[in-house]
Amino acid sequence: MHETILILDFGSQYTQLIARRIRELNVYCEIHPFNHIPELGNHIKGIILSGSPFSVRDPNSPAPDLAAIRGRYPLLGICYGAQYLSKTDGGVVAPSEIREYGRANLSFIDHKSELVRGMADGGQVWMSHGDTILEIPQSFEIIASTPDVKVAGFRIEGEPTYGIQFHPEVYHSVDGTVLLRNFIVDICGCSQDWTPLAFVETTVNELKNQLGGDKVVLGLSGGVDSSVAAVLLHKAIGSQLYCIFVDNGLLRKDEFQSVLDSYQHMGLNVKGVEAGKRFLDALKGLTEPEAKRKAIGRTFIEVFDEEAHRIEDVKWLAQGTIYPDVIESVSVKGPSATIKSHHNVGGLPDFMKLKVVEPLKSLFKDEVRRVGTTLKIDPNILSRHPFPGPGLGIRILSEITAEKVAILQEADAIFINGLKSHCLYDKVWQAGTMLLPVQSVGVMGDERTYENVVALRAVTSTDGMTADWAYLPYEFLSAVSSEIINKVKGINRVVYDISSKPPATIEWE
Repeated sequence: MHETILILDFGSQYTQLIARRIRELNVYCEIHPFNHIPELGNHIKGIILSGSPFSVRDPNSPAPDLAAIRGRYPLLGICYGAQYLSKTDGGVVAPSEIREYGRANLSFIDHKSELVRGMADGGQVWMSHGDTILEIPQSFEIIASTPDVKVAGFRIEGEPTYGIQFHPEVYHSVDGTVLLRNFIVDICGCSQDWTPLAFVETTVNELKNQLGGDKVVLGLSGGVDSSVAAVLLHKAIGSQLYCIFVDNGLLRKDEFQSVLDSYQHMGLNVKGVEAGKRFLDALKGLTEPEAKRKAIGRTFIEVFDEEAHRIEDVKWLAQGTIYPDVIESVSVKGPSATIKSHHNVGGLPDFMKLKVVEPLKSLFKDEVRRVGTTLKIDPNILSRHPFPGPGLGIRILSEITAEKVAILQEADAIFINGLKSHCLYDKVWQAGTMLLPVQSVGVMGDERTYENVVALRAVTSTDGMTADWAYLPYEFLSAVSSEIINKVKGINRVVYDISSKPPATIEWE
């Protein structure tokens, strides 16, 4: 097994970010709920305790037994994790007199300590806690302080255990990467060999062993995840991989043919299935977002299953599941009660008697792109914006008809092509156009109109978990608005969405 840093999750909003920062150091790590600690072995090089929305003073707060970990593995507690270590050893944790959220500066650093060595005096860190450690146990030694928090960091004598009350994983902690590298490389002794090339070589070998000579079917979407999964599988099993690309009638303008063409150039065995009318029939009369998602998902499975049965002796279904899908399907209190209906993680219908293979389930989205680059996949595919599985079906905020799809496809094409021609596409994480369920009065020539409104949406993000609305130039928005209104019959008003996530979501449904 690959050398691993284990992250025990207490429910912090930053837990995934800890993992991503460690992966950026070319070190493999996994996130597990604090109450589902996996089997420990020599491949575990160190363990991190995450932050938490809980207080260690709460009698119902997470309280794992660390007896098998303390002293055996290097251990780093972050925020709640640090407070838990202190409290369980007899320290005093109390509500902060000054609640420290946001930027703070280190006023003391013990440069002899391996954990904080190389961090700058006075350096900025990011705090996010309502409790603080007032008194440390006798075996603890303070290694960092801020003007308001005396115990900003500590080490425990006689064991490789550390705690910090700030978040090194966020960008606002300017030397956070220095601290994490100190822990991961110097204290845990990780070799930093988790690279895209190493992942490709290991995964291809594992797929060969796992799949043997079995046939595998994969549903392609044209997106990054399914494309990278397809190339990895093709590299492992060649012609035993059968790809199906379903046109649900809710794709972007001309996308079905352009995506099929791109896959043919990659040497993949891909069958395109045009099923737009079937999806529109299933959506007839539906306006509630979740009902539309379920209708689209159910119809996709039916179409996909029919096409898969045309291939003899298929044993496996491949999916482009990535690590955030896996993490978000399990909460820190155990399995989540519900999983989003468009999620990859959630099992298959009973009638699809196929085993599942998920070659990307250990990767974050940015890692998937780096693996795709290593596999020499077309940059146009790797740089594509995320596109929702239900497609334009959740960008039409009313009952879906062929006419509405055609209107939205035209308006969306103008927006996306405009982003590309103005060199803005790669500066935006995701963009799209929404057809709103309202009409407005307008004037075109000498005539009064009463037509549809579209909303343009563009956001910047790193992983889609949080997002800011994109500050697109006024001149660009003006040009796009004029072109949509002048060229797309049925639209007389264009608005721009300036909501961030949270509280809004990226999609409108």
